[in-house]
This record gives sequence, structure tokens and C-alpha cells, in this order.
Amino acid sequence: MNELLIIADHRLMAERAAWLESLARERRLSEHTLDAYERDTRQFLAFMTGHLAGPTTLKNIEALRPADFRAFLASRRKEGSGARSLGRNLAGLRSLLRYLEKKGLVNAAGAGAVRSPKQPKSLPKPLSDGQAIKVASDEAQMHEEPWIAARDAAVFTLLYGCGLRISEALDLTPADLHAGATTLRITGKGNKTRMVPLLSVVSEAVARYKALCPYHLADDQPLFRGARGGKLQQAIIQRTMQKMRGAFGLPETATPHALRHSFATHLLAGGGDLRTIQELLGHASLSTTQVYTGVDSSRLLEVYDRAHPRACPG
Repeated sequence: MNELLIIADHRLMAERAAWLESLARERRLSEHTLDAYERDTRQFLAFMTGHLAGPTTLKNIEALRPADFRAFLASRRKEGSGARSLGRNLAGLRSLLRYLEKKGLVNAAGAGAVRSPKQPKSLPKPLSDGQAIKVASDEAQMHEEPWIAARDAAVFTLLYGCGLRISEALDLTPADLHAGATTLRITGKGNKTRMVPLLSVVSEAVARYKALCPYHLADDQPLFRGARGGKLQQAIIQRTMQKMRGAFGLPETATPHALRHSFATHLLAGGGDLRTIQELLGHASLSTTQVYTGVDSSRLLEVYDRAHPRACPG
């Protein structure tokens, strides 16, 4: 508390304590979040004390400009804070300033004008080989209606066997998967077309579904149908995967999109070339594929040791 009295005057510290108490009482934030907000605002006040050459006051807070908040975030970045920590720093400060503004003590416009740090994209973790194969198997399907169980198996097999996005799989027509086809033409993001090899296991899963589906599947109509005959919706497949997570003890990261991620990761682990995987996924840049497949230094060294002419002595 002595440290806090040095970095801010008594009035500001009292209002800050009341704000933290309101977060715990009214918003019922977790103890972990409250500790983080207390630490973030303490660090901000300590920074401002040095920045302003004196203890921070409500009058100082009122006069803060966006540049002052950016200077604080820059100082935290220099100390090693990442985008997620910086985003939380700013969220805590905005919450405190909104509280003070509601009481008519400050104007919070300065913090509101600062753009939050861009957060890194979080990708789903791949399933293991065994988990992905199980999800796509006929035996694992949970619907009692045989044709719907076969439909779900076919969709999951396409996601894992061809690396499709769920929207790409559900946009397919019977003409796209005609008998005897060995490749699949996919129109993905940005209307970009790519060719994907069609494994026999995928063709067989789709054929089983077609044979059991009670609806007429015209060549130019959606291949996958909902229970009432309309186009199958993504939410149905997502809910099915959710049920499978509970039934088979799969992690929370097991989603339909994780099967596409598993397709790429397992291909890479099996010696697949990044450029080829980039084409199969329909990524515009190789850097996206590198992030997507989780390429790390140990994997690159393994490929180097196996493939480079100078890697092995003698």
C-alpha cells in the first residue's frame, strides 16, 4: 500500500479501490481477473508517476491523451508483454476510466481513442491420428437414423481426408463427387479454385451416404441434406462434433475445423511438402500454412537431418 500511496494521491487510490470492489460485487469477476486488473492499473499509475514526474491525480487522468496510453503500452512491450497481455492492460484501464467517468470525475475519451493491440490468431489444435480416424468412422456416428449417421461420417471424412473447410464440404453437389472421380475441384475463399486428390475412403463414405439418403440428389443441388431435405447447416455438424467430444473424451479443441487442421498437420508429420500442403489447403501464402501446421524449429531440423546432403557425416 505504501507503494500505491507514492504513485497516486489518496483520492485516486480510494476511487480505484471502490472500482475493484464493484467489479467483485456487481460483475462477479474471478479472483484471477481481479488480481490482473489490480496489477495492470498499479503498473499504469507507476508508469504515469515517472511519465508526469509526480504522483498521479484525478486531474492528471483527466488530461491524458492517446499518446500517453500508447507510451504506457510501449513500455510494457519493451518489458516483454505480448499482445494478449497488452490487450488486457488496456481493457483494465478502460474499465477504471469508465467507472470514473460515470461518477463525473474524468473524461475517458483518451483511452477510448487508443486501438487495442492486434491479437494473434488462435488455431485449433489437431486431433491425433487415432482420434481423427475415429471421428470420421461409421462406427463412431451417434445418430440413430442410418442415413444421417452415414451423412455425418461422409462429411467428417471429407474434412479430414481432403482438408476441406466445413463450408466447402457443405457446398458440394453430387456432380462434384461423381462415380469414378479421383480428384475434387474446390472453390474456396476469394473464389479461388484448387484440386484435391480424392482418396478411395472418401469416395466410399460419400457413396454409402448417397445410397441411404431418402431425398433425390440432383446434380446441381446440395449433396448433404438436413433431416427435412434442405441443405445441411454448419451448426448441425458442429453440434454433432460437440456430442462426440463428450462421448469419446475428446478435447474441447476437437471441432469440425480441427479435422482440416489435422489433415495438414498429419501430412506434414508424414513428410509432406509445405508447398504441396499450401496448395491442398488453398492458402494464399506459405506463411499462413506454416502457422497453420505449427511448423517449429525441431520439425525443420528433423527434415534437414533427413534430407540435406551435408547433414550426415561421411
